[in-house]
Amino acid sequence: MRAVESAGGPAAAAADTAAAPGAAPGTAQRPAVAEVIGVEEGADGAARPRRRRDPARKDRILAAAADLIASHGYHAVGMADIGAAAGIVGSGIYRHFDSKSALLAALLEQVMDEQERSAAEIVANAADDREALERLVANHVRFAIEERRLLGVYYREAHHLPEEDLRRLRRAQRHYIEEWVIALAPLRRDLSDAELRVVVHSALGTTQAVLFHHSGLPVARLSELLAEMGRRCLGLGTTGEGEPE
Repeated sequence: MRAVESAGGPAAAAADTAAAPGAAPGTAQRPAVAEVIGVEEGADGAARPRRRRDPARKDRILAAAADLIASHGYHAVGMADIGAAAGIVGSGIYRHFDSKSALLAALLEQVMDEQERSAAEIVANAADDREALERLVANHVRFAIEERRLLGVYYREAHHLPEEDLRRLRRAQRHYIEEWVIALAPLRRDLSDAELRVVVHSALGTTQAVLFHHSGLPVARLSELLAEMGRRCLGLGTTGEGEPE
């Protein structure tokens, strides 16, 4: 069996079980046993129960990793910590991820996959380029506010990944930015291709304020401010103004 990483993190390394909801402090619960759905023959010829894998387990692992790494940092969190938070033994994570860096890569790829998918859908369905940009800005602001902890992990911890994983993330980021550039170019014919990309990066950068500064503003007002700044960076002005000259 693969050795479990040292629990230098916030949960005890030996915590192979998670407490049941509502259980008394210090009471541990054995991880849920997968449903038996039949019998299969093992390598030694012996009959063994075949169990159905919990389809939500991988998502629970990723959600637990996001929360713990956002709170304590990548190096302070061990696989046992993540397993305990997800309600499974730490070694069970290795059925889904080969290492902690593979888990981090999957978590950050999830961020870019969602942003890339939503941007492509917005551009494909918008009536015109201005509507596409307005919706791209609104969607980016919404994601930044709702998933600020996950985005914080992306910006603070991505450098821990192996170079191959980093290249994959950067490629996905370029695709995301390209959707914005394609929509902006017809509206900003005064800008070169390089200038368009600088403008898009500036617009995206306005939302990073929510990752590192908690304003205490109501979500509606915060969304309004960030969206207005993003539109102005793109040269769109405020909602309701005409196209840029």
